[in-house]
Amino acid sequence: MIYRLKTFLKLESASSILLVMMTCLAMVAANTPLAAQYSQLHTPDSTLFINDGLMALFFLCIGIEIKLEIKEGYLSEPSQMVLPVVAALGGMALPAAFFYYFNAGGENLHGWAIPTATDIAFSLGALSVFGKRVPAALRIFLLCIAVFDDLMAVGIIAFFYTHTLHWAALLFALGCIALLAVYNRYVKLLAPYVFLGVALWIALLDAGISPTLAGVALGFLLPLPMGKRVLHFLHGWVVFVIVPVFVFANAGVSLQGLHLNALAHPVSAGIAAGLFFGKQLGIFITTALMILFGVAKMPLQATWLQLYAMSILCGIGFTMSLFIGTLAFSNDSLMQYARLGVVTGSLASAVLGTICMALAIKIKKVPS
Repeated sequence: MIYRLKTFLKLESASSILLVMMTCLAMVAANTPLAAQYSQLHTPDSTLFINDGLMALFFLCIGIEIKLEIKEGYLSEPSQMVLPVVAALGGMALPAAFFYYFNAGGENLHGWAIPTATDIAFSLGALSVFGKRVPAALRIFLLCIAVFDDLMAVGIIAFFYTHTLHWAALLFALGCIALLAVYNRYVKLLAPYVFLGVALWIALLDAGISPTLAGVALGFLLPLPMGKRVLHFLHGWVVFVIVPVFVFANAGVSLQGLHLNALAHPVSAGIAAGLFFGKQLGIFITTALMILFGVAKMPLQATWLQLYAMSILCGIGFTMSLFIGTLAFSNDSLMQYARLGVVTGSLASAVLGTICMALAIKIKKVPS
């Protein structure tokens, strides 16, 4: 279990460098003569392939990872779940409130969930810069917050970003899920799960629900030993190919016609403020209250300043925020403002979080 966790953290941290590079390339492509070619990534067919198709494999890995944490990992003990669950809830509620504040009474409230997400690869990557000088318990705590954050994001996508339902397709999808649950007890071959997973993806797409949820359902319903093998095979492809392709396709912000006051647009400001202020305050305040009232314990060997720095790093929303943005806004101009808000809020969180963590380590050297 410890080896699997170390491998997971190493892959996620290493991929953050690639994601930074892809973000830079996307910005270059969106603001040079390559912009016309770059815009082809935003056609309906390309969006279906990348955002709904490839990202279903990303969500498949999320489903398996969450199941592994609950069955065998840090979250296998109910007492360990309290602090990251409450922290994740605080880290979603306050960013949504910030977005609501900037967009109340407007037509853009559908984007309220964009700043509620944490990008596990970027946040762990920023933390990994400090190596063993950051307590292992704090890295695991961040990972658990991100796990629950992803789980709640899946629920948000299912309940709030589902458009007109086609009931026949939805019933067929529910039938696929029920059959997967039966398979989980009796079927030990991978092929039937793959077939049903593809059928579920098609059914959800036809039903008007984000088909990426098929990946989560399949991940949860794979037998645990099979899930481990699938995760071992897919994880490298997901973090080094699929997510970078998604980021390249969705992170490019065209600066043509945009001025500094574009950050004052309600969508940009709401997302940036939600990620930067909402995330750090929501996570730190709820965590601090739980610790001070004796409901939970401080992560082993961590200091208050380190805990605060980690809370700031959770404001790196990026991949999941961009994904929710594609579901929330079909209008290209609004999506431009959403991208600007995600990039700004995530970058500010990364910079301040890194500075605070460096300061915390300098003030008090924590034993490795």
